[in-house]
This record gives sequence, structure tokens and C-alpha cells, in this order.
Amino acid sequence: MYQITCDVAVVGAGPAGLAAAVSARKAGAEKVLIIERDTGAGGILQQCIHAGFGLKYFQEELTGPEYAGRFARQAQELGVEILLDTMVLEVLPGQGLVCVSAAHGIVQIQAGSVVLAMGCRERTRGALAIPGTRPAGVYTAGAAQRMINRQNEMVGRTVVILGSGDIGMIMARRLTLEGAKVIAVVEIMDYLAGLTRNRVQCLDDFGIPLKLSHTVTEIVGNRRVEGVKVAQVDAQRRPIPGTEEFYPCDTLLLSVGLIPENELSRSAQLELNPVTKGPVVDQFMQTSQPGVFAAGNVVHVNDLVDNVSHESEQAGHSAALYAMGAMPTPLGTLSTQAGSGVRYVCPQKLTRVRDAQPAHLYFRVSSPASQVTLRARVGDQILAQRKSARVSPGEMESLTVDVAQLPEQGTVIVEMEQGESK
Repeated sequence: MYQITCDVAVVGAGPAGLAAAVSARKAGAEKVLIIERDTGAGGILQQCIHAGFGLKYFQEELTGPEYAGRFARQAQELGVEILLDTMVLEVLPGQGLVCVSAAHGIVQIQAGSVVLAMGCRERTRGALAIPGTRPAGVYTAGAAQRMINRQNEMVGRTVVILGSGDIGMIMARRLTLEGAKVIAVVEIMDYLAGLTRNRVQCLDDFGIPLKLSHTVTEIVGNRRVEGVKVAQVDAQRRPIPGTEEFYPCDTLLLSVGLIPENELSRSAQLELNPVTKGPVVDQFMQTSQPGVFAAGNVVHVNDLVDNVSHESEQAGHSAALYAMGAMPTPLGTLSTQAGSGVRYVCPQKLTRVRDAQPAHLYFRVSSPASQVTLRARVGDQILAQRKSARVSPGEMESLTVDVAQLPEQGTVIVEMEQGESK
């Protein structure tokens, strides 16, 4: 058995893992090791050849590979080691990892701390239970993106996209640029699932229809998709009889949500949040198991990679401190809770420490609204609040709270006070 010892072990070399590893080295961890199952670093950004990354983090517009490349170069310059083509099979108590590698066989890693940065995966047709046959031509949007951008394979010529997630809208534009006809983007909700900027740049600018409050009710075809049936849905998201239309097409793309990749988290018996499906963390990004940290889309699905980088830097910094025995002594913990109009809050806990730094609370609202007040409070004590002209579930919101002002007991409620409705 091949054995490795390190200070900080990072699972995943995507944007979260790279940022965490760089931050851990900068915080003083001597040996930082990234374990990546792919043959190269960068994660999903390797196939995101469109621009729009880095506007917040670098204050300039980059493609996905350019954004990942900057962190990969930093990691290399700082001496971060990357073990590629290696799959982590298990997270052991005491910050141990069991892996399998094409080059080394079974690999056992003992680390001072672990950062989980496995990212997320797409929901598939099986999760939706769409009636119909099982023909060729049904892809998740991310799979189609990989085929076109990395493997130079066209997936179809006449396309319907189910779901208005960001990847789906970006692929609507990408397919159009490749000469395909995108008939429509169909969304079961009555609001956009992704970023407004992607609707403008990817759908509106290319004349691609967006059909809200509609869904695909059947896939038609034997060997290959021949078309789909699309129907309007009611307030309970049930198809309305008599509204069904047949859309001839040879391809159906699914952009119906992302799920944190948490098989390792479950096997390690980490506490998971029932809404995000990711590990419960505090503002240091530490999970319910001391010494195990998590960051990025494995914790909760972010809208911008810039936010992933900031969260992951916190995770890497904290993991380095833990490995060096320098983590602040906790004085108590308060839970955070989604209040009125809010779907979830991350982190789920705030740990009180001496000389505490401000903590960022990230959250998504439950439905679109305008002229609202976003607030974090403990009882009647307001920790932070701000007004917003418009909010949407597809776009992450945040508030910054002063941890030093937290009371010894209570629950931090994050809520939206709505004025004018959407």
C-alpha cells in the first residue's frame, strides 16, 4: 500500500479545491496535497469556455479555463502537490483518506486536516421520471457541454432544453453558435432558475424563447428522440390538460438542478443539511467532524465561481490552522436558520471566538420579490440588514455579521421582509 503524509489534504482540484489549497499554503501549511480523480486540474471550468468568470474576484472577465489556470499556477508556484487520476474512496476518522490510483494502486493518506471540495453533479432524467421511451438524444446540459467543448462532438441539431439553470441557458447559446436550432427553454417554475444576465446574453440576444410555467410531459422516439410534449403547469406545478403541444426535435437537454457530490460526506457520517444536501458547516467551513472542512458546491450550489473561491479560501485557511494546532478556541455556537422568505442559509452555524472576524452569511430567497429588506437577527437584536430592489432564487444573496456582537445564546434568523411583490 502506497502511503502519504501531509498537513492538509484537499479532495478535488476544481475551483474550490485549488483555492483552498492555495490558501492553506499561504496560511503556513507546509505540505498541501490535492487528490483529483480527473487527469487534469480545473474541474468543471475546463469545459466552460465562455467568458463571464472573475468579475468579482479578479475585477476582469475571464473564461473558465483562464480562471482555473490562475489558481492552478498559484498552486504550482507555492509547491502544492496534485495527485491526479486518483479517486478518494473513504474519509477515515482522524483525517485519513483511502484512495485508488492508476499509478499506485491503493493509496492511504494521513493528513493533519482534510478539505472536501468534490463539487456537484447534475440531476438526470431518472430524478425527474419523465414518461416516454428511452431513445438516444437525452443529455444533461453539462454532459453536452463537455462533449461539444472538450470532445468536439455535436449532440444534436434541433434542441429543446428543460430547465432555465445557468448551464442550460449557456448551452442554448453555445448550440446556436454551432448551428443548431434551439426551439425553446422550458421552465416549470414561474421564474428564472439562473442568473438574469444569462437570460439576457444567452436567450434574449439570440431570440430563444423562454417558456415559464411549462414542463416536458413526454419524450417521443424509439432509437432517437423525435420530439417532446410540452404542457403548461398550474400553481402546484401539475400539467394542465389541454395545453400540451408537440415540439419536433432530435435532442433534449436537461438543466434541472445540481446536487452536491456528497457520497464521501455521507460515508464519513458528517451532518448534512436537508435543504442544501451538503455538510453543515460553521463560518470556518468546518463540518461536524473536527478537522474536516468543506467548501464550494459540495456545501451548497453557488451561482458564481467567485463566491466559491472566497468560501474555499476560508476553508483552506482554517484547515491550515487546524493542522498547525492554531484554531481559535470556541466559546460557544449559535445556529443559523432560514426565516420568512428565505430557503436556506450557509453557514448553518456561527462559532463565537475571541477576536472574531466578521462572518458572511450566504442564502437564497424562496421566490422573486422587489423592494425588500434582507435581515439577520437574534431575537430583536439586528446583526445586519440591507435593502434590495430585486431578489431572485437564482441569485445568491449575502449579509455580513459581526461575530463579536453575537449573544451567548439564541438562533441567528435570516429573513426577507417583502414590500412590493414581484
